[in-house]
Amino acid sequence: MMRLAAAILCLPAVLLPPAAAAPPPAPAGAPVAAVPGEARQLLVMLRLPPRHYRPDAGYGGSYLNDAGRAARRRTALAITQEYGLKLVSDWPMPIIGVDCFVMEARDGMAFDALLDALGRDPRVEWAQAVQEFEGLSGPDPLLPLQPAARHWPLADLHRIGTGGGVRVAVIDSAVDAAHPDLQGQVGIARNFVDGAAVAAERHGTAVAGIIGAREGNGAGIAGIAPGASLMALRACREAEGQRARCTSLSLGKAINFAMMNEARVINLSLGGPPDRLLAALLDAAQARGVLVVGAIDPARPDGGFPASHPGVLAVAGDAASAGALRHRALLAPASDIPTSVPGGRWGFVSGSSYAAAHVSGLLALVAGVAPAARPALLRQVLGDIPGMDAACCTGTDTANMGTCAILARLAGACACPCPPRPAAIPPRLR
Repeated sequence: MMRLAAAILCLPAVLLPPAAAAPPPAPAGAPVAAVPGEARQLLVMLRLPPRHYRPDAGYGGSYLNDAGRAARRRTALAITQEYGLKLVSDWPMPIIGVDCFVMEARDGMAFDALLDALGRDPRVEWAQAVQEFEGLSGPDPLLPLQPAARHWPLADLHRIGTGGGVRVAVIDSAVDAAHPDLQGQVGIARNFVDGAAVAAERHGTAVAGIIGAREGNGAGIAGIAPGASLMALRACREAEGQRARCTSLSLGKAINFAMMNEARVINLSLGGPPDRLLAALLDAAQARGVLVVGAIDPARPDGGFPASHPGVLAVAGDAASAGALRHRALLAPASDIPTSVPGGRWGFVSGSSYAAAHVSGLLALVAGVAPAARPALLRQVLGDIPGMDAACCTGTDTANMGTCAILARLAGACACPCPPRPAAIPPRLR
């Protein structure tokens, strides 16, 4: 059976002069390496003119009111003829000024040579492979019969705030919005996984529950920020017994959508190799004031991407698993965490994915308390919390006394039973 490789081409809004000839097509004959669960894909980017993006325009996956669409499509078709490709579909990403055309390569093409040739084409700004990312669950993601190893005393935090008015984008596998702890908590739900039906999946549902499960409903758990509005953006798919898997394109679509729909926090409980498209989108997100949280992958020397990307809040379950990112890692609970699972049930999960979810919830809570605070200040609030092993101090827990003091100062209120440590309060908050 023929094995297809796909090329995703992001093309300009206008035709380039014919004088800029493309390099010859990649030679055929070399085998195309397969990626488990996905056809091998290429992302090739060409930047749109600045005038293409207007804040008042709606894109949403189509070219609305765009007179240049026909010209771009002609350019795309010309490239398919030159390189022996087949045009499949297209997707705009105006947030970083590109339009993407999905193409398939014929069987037997040398994939690396094709990638190199497209990257040297004068119409192309950059070319890259579509890579896979995984949800970073532990080896035993559900431990329903085992008691939780830690308990966060959320009552003190929720006396200060619950994350009301804050949108948190959960970019993950499908969230069970009908779960008793998530009913009414999901404000927006979208599917960015091509060719896959939407059904509730474990990883996304568990992450969403930790961040924003309903509080006081007499069932299950309370989320870290139960007042936040969740954006359930499905960019990963799950197969029985396997980790959630995502691609550069599906994640890129979801991050782009989150920005265009005013997410304040983006949770990325996943990890993989460095990716130029996603890096560009994350830079754009941070430039717009979005707080991005990434889970550290202890199996990767650099902690994995996106946790390793500058400005992303990298989260691990303990200092040992933070690896190369230990100098800037935040630590949060990652073992035996009670949370929602599909089908109206609850279970216990482990892994840095769920540590990241705790921090995203806490960021939403802090952002709700201080909606006008600059992103750098909110990052500093978390960075000044020693250990990040608990959300609030109780009793003799002196290691985390700063948390409640910082939140109380932001909110102009006092809710925690322990005395604040002045040194833990950022100077700009005094």
